[in-house]
Amino acid sequence: MKKQKKKYNFPVIIEKDQSGYYFARVPTLKSCHTQAKNLPELYKRLNEVIQLCLEVEEKENIKLSSSYEFVGFQQLEILRYPLVKYA
Repeated sequence: MKKQKKKYNFPVIIEKDQSGYYFARVPTLKSCHTQAKNLPELYKRLNEVIQLCLEVEEKENIKLSSSYEFVGFQQLEILRYPLVKYA
């Protein structure tokens, strides 16, 4: 009996570092992240890593929703003061 494909939609966070590398992570899947020098390669790797993560989740009997609602993304600027050391 042929298994029917299941379609998933996941929010993905993509960031670019100072050296030009792209980093992507899928917050709804445990330890699901990858990196690449360009976006086409990143998307290819994301597909591969998501497939692997789904396989692990399935083996561990973790129930996943096929669709997650993206709420928003916010960049925050945080000011941190140095710690004061007392003698």
